[in-house]
Amino acid sequence: MIDANGTVRVALRREDFGEKEREVARFDDLSASTFRYRTGVEAIRLANGRGHVVVLPYMGQMIWAASFDGVDLAMTSLFPEPRPAKTIVETYGCLAYHSGLLRNGVPSVEDNHPPHGEAPCAEMDEAGLLCGMDSGRRWMAVTGVREYAMGFGARYRATPSVALGREEMGCRIVMEVQNLSAAPMELMYMCHVNFAFAEGARIVQSVPFTPEHVVARTSIPSHVVPTPQYRALIEAFAANPGRLSVLSESSLYDPEQVFYVRGLKRGSDGLVHFMLMRREGDAFAISWDPEAMPHCIRWIFDNTDQRVAAFAMPATCEPEGYSAEKRKGNVRLLKSGALAVFTTSLALVSKSQAAAAAASIEESAI
Repeated sequence: MIDANGTVRVALRREDFGEKEREVARFDDLSASTFRYRTGVEAIRLANGRGHVVVLPYMGQMIWAASFDGVDLAMTSLFPEPRPAKTIVETYGCLAYHSGLLRNGVPSVEDNHPPHGEAPCAEMDEAGLLCGMDSGRRWMAVTGVREYAMGFGARYRATPSVALGREEMGCRIVMEVQNLSAAPMELMYMCHVNFAFAEGARIVQSVPFTPEHVVARTSIPSHVVPTPQYRALIEAFAANPGRLSVLSESSLYDPEQVFYVRGLKRGSDGLVHFMLMRREGDAFAISWDPEAMPHCIRWIFDNTDQRVAAFAMPATCEPEGYSAEKRKGNVRLLKSGALAVFTTSLALVSKSQAAAAAASIEESAI
């Protein structure tokens, strides 16, 4: 089907996914192929001449993996393949997932919601492919729809998408949420992007590494068993967060370290930009609109099972669970019929461009 904007829409069915990978669409040098992991989870690979992105179309539209120019962007974990799951901790090994939407973060003893809410592994009602062109840019996207309804509770329509353009080394992740109920709806969202841990990599940001701008999380979630040494380490990082500007001491990230980056500054394009400069000379990059997502969370974890450098995750709130965020005033209300749109772009920046891009970000830092 072709819509009024000239975008080609292709509906998908679960029977389109088999054990063997099969190409189902091609647009210029962009292609989409479907397959099913051995665990039974359906997947779509969007590919171009530089690499690919793997999306799980029926499981929260999670982005399981991505690789460009031979570099894997996603965290390493004890899950070599996605597993059928109701909560994210049952299959924690992806590059990115939608955290929220009614609840977000790690629940405290006051909360009864699952970790990071109902959206990460939500079963989608529909899935499809889009092919289109914007200002000469050809792109292909995985999209889907989920309508959530709870008796005497919230009702919303979630429409996520993941788009890949020609010759691009990254993707654009979008989540649209419309409140279908007659009453205002509480909304909490974070684009949980789990980049690979890169030994010796340097975090690039537009704010200084001061305690005012990089705030250590001092509350300890239930999944972390603290020791006196760990508490002392958090206090040391709170006083000197610059110590973690370079990922040079792996032992510091087990248990996890979490920071809130504040005072976000826009670039010349109006977006917030962060990078992780790898020793190889290239970099992971992420950007978003701070008006839609004014919070930035940093999560770094490195042990024998999981290695992740989520150096900048955009959000509408911090991830300390519903009750804590409600007290902070971080739970947003979406009016009846209103639509909220969250867009996050992530990429691998080549060696030839990484240094200049980093300089552009840091020149606005105090």
